[in-house]
Amino acid sequence: MWNLGKRHLSLEHRPLVMGILNVTPDSFSDGGQHNGVEQAIEVAMQMERDGADIIDLGGESTRPYSDPVATDEELRRVIPVIKGLAEKLSIPISIDTSKAVVAKAAIDAGAEIINDVTGLEGDPEMLGVAIASDVGICAMHMKGTPQTMQDDPQYGDVVEEIYDYLVKRLESIEAAGIARDRICLDPGIGFGKTHQHNITLLQHTDRFCEIGVPILIGHSRKGFIGKLIGDKEADRDAGTLGVTLAVAAAGADIVRVHNVRMTVDALKLFQTVRCNS
Repeated sequence: MWNLGKRHLSLEHRPLVMGILNVTPDSFSDGGQHNGVEQAIEVAMQMERDGADIIDLGGESTRPYSDPVATDEELRRVIPVIKGLAEKLSIPISIDTSKAVVAKAAIDAGAEIINDVTGLEGDPEMLGVAIASDVGICAMHMKGTPQTMQDDPQYGDVVEEIYDYLVKRLESIEAAGIARDRICLDPGIGFGKTHQHNITLLQHTDRFCEIGVPILIGHSRKGFIGKLIGDKEADRDAGTLGVTLAVAAAGADIVRVHNVRMTVDALKLFQTVRCNS
């Protein structure tokens, strides 16, 4: 179970599906598609109808070399959407932010998860916001910042280095006063990793599952998929789905994806066949 304060999410049967909703002009896959509040709300509601377990809302792109967004602008993008969704959705809302002020306002508006690509380290106030709330926490590994993370990232052993980081981060967050059952970890596919690093991490998803808390994998439509397909311009949903099923088989607890309906349908069949094989 993942404790979000107001509710607990079961991780027993299949990976939870976290639907990506970016209200940004420059996210790598869906930037500029959901800028209007009503449009964003309708997209999120459709994701719920399609079977999403969580909606992950972001107001600042974290794609490689993206520009930072001012706090006021990020708040303007996300808070009206969260307020609208909190009245309509029956599934939890996650706020994808590394700013404590945004996280606090999002929680006040109805968000139940903080999803922080800096592992709650980018803003010195973020840990305090997390401690003061009872929401779920997702802490991710990122090497550098979005502006620097793809400048020749180097690792000795990418799996063990990120495993060690996540274990230490878990211990630190727990020691600060956040219950272990509220914490989810993410190895950070595409965040300060080469294409080969990403593939190696995904091949060792089971290693991260040994940590003993929910593991989120965020691979949807990322560049390494285009590279493996051999066409950077090709639709990446089929490739994304292939990775989804592979990490599901390895024990991943949550998959963060753009195409919710395809993912939910595939996981239903995956689980049915797996349980009867």
